[in-house]
Amino acid sequence: MKASELKNATVAELQTKSAELTKELFNVRFQLHTGRLENTSKMSTIKKDIARVQTVLSEKRG
Repeated sequence: MKASELKNATVAELQTKSAELTKELFNVRFQLHTGRLENTSKMSTIKKDIARVQTVLSEKRG
């Protein structure tokens, strides 16, 4: 996911995307602790995506 793609989205879409990514991060953390996660780099990717969404949200609000 690129920041340029996110800048075209509305605030409501960004909030929805943030909620989806947060749920996905929870699921990945759960898989990590139960030993079922195969790709550990997925956690850092999701965290970075959440940060991108939150950054664009703050730019649009402020």
